[in-house]
Formats: sequence, C-alpha cells, structure tokens
Amino acid sequence: MKRRNMVRAVAVTAAAPALAATAGRASAAVRPKSDPLAFDPDAYTTLTATIPTDEGEKTVTYRFHRAVTYVARPVDAAYQSLNVSVPVAVDGRPVDASRAPILFSNAVGGYMPSSTAGATGVTLNRPNPPLALAAGYVVVEPGARGRTLVAADGTYYGTAPAAIVDLKAAVRYLRHNAGRIPGDTERIVATGVSAGGALTSLLGATADDPAYEPYLREIGAADTSDAVFGAAPYCPITDLEHADMAYEWNWGTNPLPGGGRADPALSAELRALFAEYQASLRLDGRRGFGRLTARGYDTYLTRTYLEPSATAHLAALTADGRAAYLAANPWITWKRDKASFTWDDYLTHVGTRKKNVPSFDLLDLSSPENNLFGTGTVKARHFTEWSLRRATGDDRARLDADLPAKLRLMNPMPFLRQGNPHRARHWFIRVGAKDTDTSLTVVGNLAAALENLGDDVDTAFYWDGGHGVNLDAPDFVAWIGRTCAR
Repeated sequence: MKRRNMVRAVAVTAAAPALAATAGRASAAVRPKSDPLAFDPDAYTTLTATIPTDEGEKTVTYRFHRAVTYVARPVDAAYQSLNVSVPVAVDGRPVDASRAPILFSNAVGGYMPSSTAGATGVTLNRPNPPLALAAGYVVVEPGARGRTLVAADGTYYGTAPAAIVDLKAAVRYLRHNAGRIPGDTERIVATGVSAGGALTSLLGATADDPAYEPYLREIGAADTSDAVFGAAPYCPITDLEHADMAYEWNWGTNPLPGGGRADPALSAELRALFAEYQASLRLDGRRGFGRLTARGYDTYLTRTYLEPSATAHLAALTADGRAAYLAANPWITWKRDKASFTWDDYLTHVGTRKKNVPSFDLLDLSSPENNLFGTGTVKARHFTEWSLRRATGDDRARLDADLPAKLRLMNPMPFLRQGNPHRARHWFIRVGAKDTDTSLTVVGNLAAALENLGDDVDTAFYWDGGHGVNLDAPDFVAWIGRTCAR
C-alpha cells in the first residue's frame, strides 16, 4: 500500500468528473420470451466520462445499461435491478471488455435500500467504480432492498436477509447471462463500504449455501451459482450478534462524545462475553502469533496492523512533515524507520468512541440493526439475549424463534468456520484505524478466519482514517488486474 496512491485516490472523490451522453439508446433487442432473465445487450446508452487517475485524466467512452431487473418475480423492481457500464474506448483507443473482470460494487449504507433506477451513468463520486472503468473493467452496480422499506399494509419488506438475498440474485443474473453480458462472469470481484462491506463479506463467504435457496427461489433468481471470485469489504459492519461485546472490548475505556464514560458495569459485562466468544472462534493470528484471545488481541492488532499502518503513513511524509507529526504525537516511537507504541496510547489518540453501551442492540430498539431484524409489521426487534433481558427485566427471555437462523444468514463467520468450499479465495480488506463505528476485531477476525483457511488475503488499516475511508483505490484496481489474471 503506497502513500502516493492513497493521496491521489482522494482526488477521485473530490474531483467533479465530466459526464456526457454521446449517443441515444441503441436498437433494443427483445428478451426471449422463454427466458425472462436474458440480458439485452442492445439496450444501452453510450456515455463519456472524464476520470482522474494516477496517470492523469482519462476519457472513457462506455455503454450504460440502466436499471436491469435481475429477478423474475421482483418484490420491488426499483431496488432489485442493476446498472452495467461497459468500456468501449479509453482516450480514443478501443477496449474489448468481453472477457474483462467485473467489479460488482454495491452502494448499501446502514442496511438501507439502494436503488439504481435514477442513475444517469456509472457512479463517479466513489473511487472504485470510475477507476475500474478507466482500467477497462466492466462495472456492475446492483440495487438491493433495505430495512426501511414498508408496504402499504405496514409490512417491512427489506429487513434481514433481503439485502444479501438480492445481491446473491444479482450475481446469479450475471452468471446466468455469461456470453450475453460483457465481462468474465468467472472473475466477479464484489465490493462495498460499511453495511455494504458487510454484505460484500457475506457474498464472499456464503456462496452457494443452500440456506439462502428458499429466499432466492421466492423472488425468481436464476438457478445458478452466486459465487464471486474476489471480495473487497471496506469497514464492514458485520458479526452483529457479537458487535456489542466486541465494541466494549475495543472502545470501552474511551470517553463518549461530549465527555463522560459509558456505564462501566455494562461495559465490563459485555467485555467478559466477548472473551468467551473470541475463545470459541479458535482463530490463530498471522506470522506465528498463536491463538487470538481477548487477553492478547490488543497486542495482535498493534503489531500486525496498527504499527505497520503508522509506519507507512510516516514513511510517506517529507522529513519535515514526519518530524512535525512525531512532535505532535510524542507517544509514537520512530526508530529505524518503524513506528511503535502501546495499545493504551493508541486508544487515547483515537479519542472519543462513537456509540454508547450497548452500541448495536439498543435497549430502546432505536438502532439501525434493531430495524434490520424487524419482521412483518414489527419495525424493530432485539437480536441479542443480553439486550432483550436487560430491556424486559426477564432473565429468562429468549429471542424470537426465527432470529437465530436470520442472524446466521447475516454473518460471514459461521460459514467461514465451516470452511465453505464455494467461498471467494481472494480478499482485499480495508478499515480506518480511527473507525469507531464497530470494533477493529471485526476485521481482525474476518481476516484471520480467511487466512486460517489458506485464502489470499490483503488486509490493511488506513492510519488516522475514519469510517468509510478509501485511500488506495488505485492499488485496489491494480489488485483486481493481478488477481484476476491468475
């Protein structure tokens, strides 16, 4: 991960790329009546985008297929559709994308619904899609149902597991149309941020698992594989049923915004539960670190991710810039071109925690995740027995009978513990070192589970980066090219 790429990647988001239609819709081909999921290769508009890259601005001409419904029986086609962008020329030079990698980039945030219906071209205000298009890759941007969708009768129709079911159906649509849709459907690389990163993790970890099959059949998904070749989750908000306990282990001693601290007794309770959960995973750290337990996880995160992240940041600065940063942060030791520090000093550097205790399964049912696990006309439910019992005062209260199965469908960790043979084998995982939206152990455990299975895993923390940060998009696009060439 090079700081040069990190800095220039920011310009992709900050710039205002030009977008212009250069031709109307091509002659439309009618879908075969025998196949309602056949992709229409002639239903596109030709567009031009000016995209900033490391090599300077590139002018990309591409075919834009908008709002293609990817299931035969959509619940809501406004969300169960996808956009496809196919490069045909870069700076005037023809591009043959017929066998190019496919970037499958979802825009889900907060487990909210994501629609493609109003798009006028490839998404240009996020780094990965335009850079992938400029590299000659096909870009697919799927929509998906989300937790806030409510039917006229008051029924919530986008709660768990609707979003992951929809994204799986979108992948199946691409595979079903191999040879009709441009791009190599055996080289699909999924990506997303935050909740979208969690769904990306699920796509990579849960491929072809039969537990999703009834949901996929219900919406008329294609009868084929939903496996992806690679997965690139950014700041994934996942492993939700253990997120409260993990959050207290990581950020429990940090102050709340505005001062004060979270309830120490509740925090201690959840930290103890995290120790039990972490031990149950039986994960080993990289480079011979040994078993990852609550007692040693701070050392593991510091040595494996945080110190290398700080080192890369400092090494990329000028000598004067580095001296100034170290003067402002004397808790960092810079010796032999490497940064070192203690976990406690790092926590102090991060500052305030974003969330109170509990942080996900709120006692008043007001969190996005409470809504995610709503059902029918019930907007929100508790999804951990700890919060349920605290909220009700009933020490014997049990979760609703349907919740354990739904929790599993929304968590990649059980599928990785089982070693799902259809999972993605190539992973690019990123998170900000100051991301207090969830515990850093979420990324640590995800990466460790994959590494323990022998997968190709590229994981890094962005120093001083917050939630949703992406500082090395050019490196990611180059990683796609290298990985998909294998």
